[in-house]
Amino acid sequence: MKKHKLLSVILLGASIFSCDHNKKNEESYFSFDEAKIKAQYEPSETVNVNILNAQNKKIDSIVYYVNDKNIASKKGAEGVSFDLKGKKLGYQNLKALVYFDGDTAGEEVNGRIEVISDVQPKLLSYIIVNTYPHDTKSFTEGLEFFRDTLIESTGQKGASYFRKINYKTGYVFKQINMEPQYFGEGITVIGGKIFQLTWQDNTGFVYNANSLKLEKTFQFDKKIEGWGMTNDGKMIYESDGTEKIWMMDPATQKIDDYINVYSGSSKIKAINELEWINGKIYGNIWQKDAIAVINPVTGAVEGVLNLADLRKQIMAPDAEVLNGIAYNPKTRTIFVTGKYWDKMFEIKVAE
Repeated sequence: MKKHKLLSVILLGASIFSCDHNKKNEESYFSFDEAKIKAQYEPSETVNVNILNAQNKKIDSIVYYVNDKNIASKKGAEGVSFDLKGKKLGYQNLKALVYFDGDTAGEEVNGRIEVISDVQPKLLSYIIVNTYPHDTKSFTEGLEFFRDTLIESTGQKGASYFRKINYKTGYVFKQINMEPQYFGEGITVIGGKIFQLTWQDNTGFVYNANSLKLEKTFQFDKKIEGWGMTNDGKMIYESDGTEKIWMMDPATQKIDDYINVYSGSSKIKAINELEWINGKIYGNIWQKDAIAVINPVTGAVEGVLNLADLRKQIMAPDAEVLNGIAYNPKTRTIFVTGKYWDKMFEIKVAE
């Protein structure tokens, strides 16, 4: 229990949940039976849903939905049970259409439950392999290796760019400055292309990874902020400052799906820079000197890497939050830094 509380504090803190089973107006005849529905469920549990009929109307049938998907049609007032296998972590919207007294219109009953993680995160440890210089003028947003070269993107309007650098010396091979109206965010390299996000402009850019020539400008197809990016070789994963990680098709730049990130019963919001490492997503948590190791299928946090001791080694007077994760597959080490930090650390991680 102590370990679980410690990990919750490192990531974000308290659990936030909501239950909303009985949103009925004065003319409603029916409601969900709250006594049989919990606010939160784990993925292995079963949900039992029944309708309360306070005025003893003659119910002809009930059609039940989860997230607007029809899951069952029942004669009379019969309830329904369903398991949560395959459901996303996060809120699940419940709906029932109750047909009664021969009326074909029916009455709609709405509510929701929250699916939380049943995974106990592991506290990870690390050792410092090397320490390298980092430009104290770089407001780091993204960090990723392309072959043997490190690519770093930065933020702030009028000072946003991305560059290829020699991570050992800090030497800049080439830098691409963004137009001053853009606040640069995360980057990722996939299919020989560099994808770059902007913060609140709903705009992204695609560059040739070798020449750094701009090939395409695209608009986000959802009204979200751009924060961090990574990829699994097929899909791009991007964060938006909430508990969501979105999945984007690199060929079309269309967002296809998302996961919600949870540690136990807590949503983990403000997920920032992302990195794909050995089948997991490593994510910085904004304003926390910690990295969450996230299952990309379920959204469950499986591990926590507390890097508060690294922050203590930073001497730059303007240094801000930890942000920047890059995995070097050749050395099997992780490179981490922060906004305006004077150092970048190469670390090895273990349980």
